[in-house]
Parts: sequence; C-alpha cells; structure tokens
Amino acid sequence: MSNRLFQGIIHQMKDAIDRTIGVIDETSVVIACSELGKIGEVNESVNSETLSSSVPFVINGYTYKSFGNSKSEYAVFVSGNDDYAQRYAQLLSISLSSIKQYYDEKFDRSNFIKNVILDNILPGDIYLKARELHFNSEVTRVCFLIKITAKTEVSAYDIIQNLFPDKTKDFVININELEIALVKEIKPIIESKDLEKLASSIVDTLSSEFYTHCVVGIGTIVTGIKDLAKSFKEAQVALEVGKVFDTERTIVSYDNLGIARLVYQLPTTLCEMFLREVFKKGSIESLDQETLFTIQKFFENNLNVSETSRKLFVHRNTLVYRLEKIKKLTGLDLREFEDAIVFKVALMVKKYLTATPTKY
Repeated sequence: MSNRLFQGIIHQMKDAIDRTIGVIDETSVVIACSELGKIGEVNESVNSETLSSSVPFVINGYTYKSFGNSKSEYAVFVSGNDDYAQRYAQLLSISLSSIKQYYDEKFDRSNFIKNVILDNILPGDIYLKARELHFNSEVTRVCFLIKITAKTEVSAYDIIQNLFPDKTKDFVININELEIALVKEIKPIIESKDLEKLASSIVDTLSSEFYTHCVVGIGTIVTGIKDLAKSFKEAQVALEVGKVFDTERTIVSYDNLGIARLVYQLPTTLCEMFLREVFKKGSIESLDQETLFTIQKFFENNLNVSETSRKLFVHRNTLVYRLEKIKKLTGLDLREFEDAIVFKVALMVKKYLTATPTKY
C-alpha cells in the first residue's frame, strides 16, 4: 500500500519539481518514480549502510535522502547533485515521512485497537472505523495486561510479539514503559483456566528465558469490539486488587477476584466505619501474629477445627483455646459461619486500608 501512496504523491509533484524524482525501499528497489519505466529497477549502488545516513548523499548523479517512521526504510531521490536537488530531496523526505505516518496511524489496526481499549475513540466511530479497516468486530476476544516488575535490557514487547505472531487475530500494544496489553482472539468455548495457562506461559517465558519478571491481569471474555475497553479496565483492576490482597500471585483474573473486588470498590470512609463497628470490643491490632496466622489457617481449612489443628501441629484443645481467646477479644466466634465471614471481610478491609492503592 505504501508503494501506491508514494507513487500518488510523486505523480502530483513531478510538475512542480522539473526533475526525475522517486522513492527506493530498503532493498534498493525503485517503488515510485516520476519516470514510470524506472519502477522496479534495482539501484545496487545504494545499500543499507548508505540508507542509514541521516543527511542527503549523492550517488551516480542523484541526490538521496533517507526517511522512515522508526528507521531508514526508504529514501527519496532527485536527479542532480546541486543545492536545489538537496533541498528538493529534504522537502520530499519530510513530506513523504509525514504522509506515511498519517497513513499508518489511520489504517493501522494495532493503533485502532489501542484507541479502543484506552477509550480514545468515540463509541459511534468504532464500528465505522472497523468497517474501514475490514476488521472483524463480532468475534470473541479477551484483554491481558502484562506489567513488568523487574526491568531488564530485553524488550518484553518484542518477546510477546514473537509469542503471538498472528497480527490479524492477536494485537500486542505498548501502553507505557512497563505495561503491555495483549488483545487476543479466542474460541467462544474457552474457559478461565485456559486463559490462566496462557498467561502462565507468558510469565514463564519472560522469567526463565529472558530473566524478565512480570505479573499478568486477565479481563473478562467479551464479544464485540466496543467491549474491549471494559475487558482492558478489568485487567487493570485485577492487577491492582492482586497487588493489595494477593501479592504472591503472578496471574490475577478478574473473574476470580471474589470478595476482594467488592472491598476494592468501597470508599475508604465506609471501610473505616465497618472496622469500628465490627471490632467494638477491641481493635484488630490487639491480635498478635501467631493469632492471625492461626486464623488464616482456620479459614484455609474451611473452619474445620480438627484439620486445622493437624496442619498447625497443635492439640485440638489448644486451637479451641485460641479461638475462644479471639472471641473474647473481638466478640466474633470464628466457628460460627456468619462471624467467620464478617471477620474474613474485616481482615481484607484492613489490608486494603493499609495498602491504600491508587485506583485507575
């Protein structure tokens, strides 16, 4: 498509510039020219080394000037080696570079997806743009957010792009220096555990092969392109909630946040009020680390006294004594299901207030 774009511009400029003008690509092939017969010719005197020059250069009576969005992918040429030829070459390179950048941004699908997930495009324009790009809007997709926690010299963006090379179905997008979004097309029957396996493979590849540590947030599965922004925001929330309530996990799925998601969305003033009401008899700070560890194990073993005492290597009566002590301090009997739920939520609320996360 760039060839046709360049040829159109060259054709419009050939009358204004009364000289032979054109464009060669990085393989030194003429891809656009005011003299149509030259298109397709290979200029062997121009190579990758000369193309990398940032200033105009002259070869065989033609003045060249390289251009490209990220590297010297192309060069314009103008017949002659005088000052005018140099000025024409510089003007053409600036014009063609700007036009190509605009064209790429307008028609690039990855840029379109980035605008969708970041809410940088009006909802009414999404489907119009999708049709313009021949983009399949009604397929099942999900957003992953990969956050680099230990930065290295290796480009995590390039690695993830290599892991998902199908650019018609999967889109890898740089959000900022430490965050990369993966918008992946999936089958409608896929399950949450399969998405977590995929996320695990990303974490393992980055850490084991490239010594780059990361965490991955997974949004919900959506059908319809306009809901991709929702899936992306959920992946963001998953990472934030995981940072507060489960710092050991490297993969956090929005679907599996449970009560933590609810607590995260509560105003801090309401959380503080809740803690005061729950612990009327005594503050949660009155519980020592051993007692808190006992409570954690009791919850992990589904409020089963016998199983918890076995895991803690203590006598059953010792555990009962500790539970009675907790009841005396807080007024909550953890052997009672309702009290256990209140205490569990209270611990999470306390953790949330301590962490004071920055919300998106």
